[in-house]
Amino acid sequence: MAFVGPIGEIAALAGMPTITLAEMKEVQLMNRVDEKYLMSREQLARLLRMVEGDYYVQRLDGEAVAPYRSLYLETPTLDMYTTHHNRHLRRQKLRLRTYLASGLTFVEVKNKANTGKTRKRRVEVEESMFYRPLESAEVCDFLQRESLYPLERLSPHVENRFERITLVDLQKTSRITIDSGIRFHNHATGLDADLSPLVVMELKHEVGAPLSPMARAMLELRIHPKRMSKYCIGTVLTNPDAKHNRFKQKLRYIDRLVAVQSGF
Repeated sequence: MAFVGPIGEIAALAGMPTITLAEMKEVQLMNRVDEKYLMSREQLARLLRMVEGDYYVQRLDGEAVAPYRSLYLETPTLDMYTTHHNRHLRRQKLRLRTYLASGLTFVEVKNKANTGKTRKRRVEVEESMFYRPLESAEVCDFLQRESLYPLERLSPHVENRFERITLVDLQKTSRITIDSGIRFHNHATGLDADLSPLVVMELKHEVGAPLSPMARAMLELRIHPKRMSKYCIGTVLTNPDAKHNRFKQKLRYIDRLVAVQSGF
């Protein structure tokens, strides 16, 4: 039977020891490899049972599941989305992110170089500025320094909400983020999309590190890497005019996972 309860109710999480946010700073992973996976909630529950004794779970105020909210800025012609869709190696994303448990909010600039490495810069802002960041002089100064796009062409685009679980292996050589309950709202079109039946897992480990327990469990269950940008998929699902040829196969894969999770 498919797992249908809230992600936080997965029994394996209760058996994992806690790692605090302060202790997480030890897991730097400066020269790391990232791999993303798409899966159903049932597959996630099976994986966590398989690795229960191999990982810490990060808890904040006793909670293993942390709610997040992100809002991406974009140009009227979807320049950042199109750059990603067209497979340009050098690209940029601009977003706001609020950690809802603490209320901490940041404006972030993510730059991906043609080497494949990602560099992120951010500045903290008041949570009240989440939906109107360009009214803040501090944000405008930051974006004028960091953004490849003129401020006058930027506006709120896709918003997403999700819940995140963070795991660290007992040797503290790898980190896992597990995002679920993913929902989108497009501020330009007014359209919504719901991917809450799906899970996006990202494995981060040092280059050359031995195969992690989660990676071994993935192989056993024949779950293979499947890259997914939440921003790009959210744009495709909420903007009928967005170019999406490159993502058709991935959208069909997502549809199949949703159908399986829904019991169809």
